[in-house]
Amino acid sequence: MDRGTERDAPAGHLAAAGAPAGDVTAAGRVPLAVVVVDRDGLVSHWSTGARRLFGTGKQDAIGRPAADLLPVSGALPDDGDDEAPYGSWGGDDGLGPGLESSLDGRLSYPAAGRARLTVPRHDRLDVLWWAYPLVGPGRERLLVLAADADALRRADRDDPLRAAAFERIAPAFALHTDFPGAEELARRLPEILPSMSVGESARIVAQVLELGYPVLEFSQNDRVPVTPDWGVPRRAGRRARRERAARAAAQGLPVPADAADDGSEDLEYAAVRERLEFLNEVSGRIGTSLDLARTIVEVSRAVVPRFTDVAGTYLREQVVAGEGFPEGVPDTTTMWHRVALEHTDEPGRWDDVVPVGEAMPFPAHTPFFQCMTSGEPVLVPRISTEMGHAIASQFEKRDIRPLITHRSMLVVPLKARNVVLGFMILLRHPERAEFNDMDRVTGAELAARAGLVLDNARMYTYQESVAETLQDSMLPHIPARMAGCDIATRYLPGTLLGRVGGDWFDSVKLPGARTALVVGDVMGHGLNSAAMMGQLRTAVQTMAALDLPPAQLLRNLDDLAQRLGDTYLATCLYAVYDPIAGELSLANAGHIPPVLVCADGRSELLELPTGAPIGVGGVPFEAVRVRVRPGDRLVMCTDGLVEVRGEDIGVGLAALCESAAHPAASMDDACDTIIRALNTRGGRKDDVALLMARLNGIEPDDVAEWRLARDPAEVRRARAAVREQLHTWDLARLADPAELMVSELVTNAVRHSHGRPVELRLVRGDTLLCEVDDDDHELPTLLSAGPGDESGRGLRVVSTLAREWGTSRTAGGKTVWFELTLPRR
Repeated sequence: MDRGTERDAPAGHLAAAGAPAGDVTAAGRVPLAVVVVDRDGLVSHWSTGARRLFGTGKQDAIGRPAADLLPVSGALPDDGDDEAPYGSWGGDDGLGPGLESSLDGRLSYPAAGRARLTVPRHDRLDVLWWAYPLVGPGRERLLVLAADADALRRADRDDPLRAAAFERIAPAFALHTDFPGAEELARRLPEILPSMSVGESARIVAQVLELGYPVLEFSQNDRVPVTPDWGVPRRAGRRARRERAARAAAQGLPVPADAADDGSEDLEYAAVRERLEFLNEVSGRIGTSLDLARTIVEVSRAVVPRFTDVAGTYLREQVVAGEGFPEGVPDTTTMWHRVALEHTDEPGRWDDVVPVGEAMPFPAHTPFFQCMTSGEPVLVPRISTEMGHAIASQFEKRDIRPLITHRSMLVVPLKARNVVLGFMILLRHPERAEFNDMDRVTGAELAARAGLVLDNARMYTYQESVAETLQDSMLPHIPARMAGCDIATRYLPGTLLGRVGGDWFDSVKLPGARTALVVGDVMGHGLNSAAMMGQLRTAVQTMAALDLPPAQLLRNLDDLAQRLGDTYLATCLYAVYDPIAGELSLANAGHIPPVLVCADGRSELLELPTGAPIGVGGVPFEAVRVRVRPGDRLVMCTDGLVEVRGEDIGVGLAALCESAAHPAASMDDACDTIIRALNTRGGRKDDVALLMARLNGIEPDDVAEWRLARDPAEVRRARAAVREQLHTWDLARLADPAELMVSELVTNAVRHSHGRPVELRLVRGDTLLCEVDDDDHELPTLLSAGPGDESGRGLRVVSTLAREWGTSRTAGGKTVWFELTLPRR
């Protein structure tokens, strides 16, 4: 078989073509023509062997009806019927087995035949052919192999014992033929196929191996497998020269000078074949993963020691950093990072002089700069003393000359899409053969394959970095402590579609020392789901700041989702914790229920109205109030943590309750316990969001409240009450700033209140929280008051003195609040 390329076809030999009777293990090595026919019956591939056998060039054959060129018209689809099953099969002289179509209209078995043709440059051509029906998504529908039967006769006409074998020559097939070299044939079968994708080649090879190897039937019983004559082309006149030399020797005459065989062709053949095998081996050893660091090591180790004794790999700074594709041609300012170094010298000899991880530029006079700018290999047969000095001058305080002088060097670029990503410096010991032009070609091919593998790893690393950055930017950084509760969270990216998903969690500070806790899950994966998640999370934060009740918030979120589009649905669980009242208010939109872990260790799923997912529309949402005690924990998560394909979700929820109740030293330890217990249940592919809140509550002694009439005189009373309360709480150091800010806020509230009394509240927790509530819905704004203005300075004072401050609308009006940091005790 020829290799399906445009190189000269190998001159096959027939050493075992006429094997003695009964020797069924000898393989017949026959040069074959390889032709591929598409579903329209037109030739789509015409090998060099086909050109030699049938006398028609490739350009004249491609696109022509195969029936005009090959003796296999009965094996072709009917004209004008792209999907028609193949017709009857059989050789032109009746030697091929007749086959029937399977039920689905496609042939299940190959066919073979023999025919005499009149072709250019031949009077009559005796052709043996084998045809394989091909099925699958591609356009290839028939693989035809053909050979010259006359060549078999010519090869053995002088052997009377084997000549009788040619009384009957028939092509045939043998399923799972057991003969020496069968595994090699199966492994290298793709080499006879035309250039095509890996998937297409694998599909065709799998069918050929399943349908059986081509064989030659020399008699009624002897069947010899046909194997390809692998390797690179040999010169066409080699056999003729050998024959002339043999005749001259037999007649006792001097051997002609042009007929002498000095073995140089065998050496060239072996050298080229060795390099092809080396490149094939290297291709199989590199690119086993998409991890950039591992790929770099694989590339370096693949060439040592077989091809070189030292291999140093350098990559551009952007490639190492996992950034985008490097732009522009490298210059003397380009930084190159030494990312790997493999050698056969004694351990540690190179490590101190050229350590891995070092970054450096290369001057213009060096062969390295020439390689990186031209994108072509640079060969230095021997590094002279002068060149050794020039190279060593780049390494400050380190003498590299003993390591490189008198060695042979080859510098090969690592390129992808015509951009130099890096280069490899290959060195051979002085006693080893120098790099030559053939090594230069081999190194260039090696670097080209390595460059593509490295670029794939670089792009994967870059996409991973982009995905993680996007996901991190969309997930909030929640403080560990909120008013009356501690919070811990975990996010685990999924294993599908770039590790980006639509799961999220959040917490929002609300008036009255309350905290909103949210967990949601946009259905689906990928960037679109993440983008939808970002919009919904922002909307929840905005509506939570308006202090909407949980059911109303989900209602508004559902309306927003429908305005954004009907492509995505999302589930959401929204809870508001009031640490002063010791109460949870929860509403659910199609999400899995939360788990409440009591302080005594008991755990239970909270029964909530399930509701419909966000985006369905027209479905009411209900809120449920749950009494909680200090020390209880609320666990909220997405279904990726508890759902396993093929398993009832109730099993996962039960496991969640059990793991959540497990004692833990801290909130982080409690989250890790849940993740370890549930993340090992089957192969998780979905992303996971987990939020746990320990509901500590706020004691009544830590809360002070006053109702103030709409009278400016109440401002003095408010100041006095705050000062007295802070002295009671041993917070006298905060009395002056707190008194001043309360005076400003109460003054504004009394001035703008419509009818309801003003409410003032102090809450002592991790911070000192002060809230002033009135019935005016217009939120105050921070103004820049001029020297002559009589108002507009109150919020400026609050903004300057407070640790944090803010305003929010409530159902009855608005709340203005500020916080002060508690002094250390």
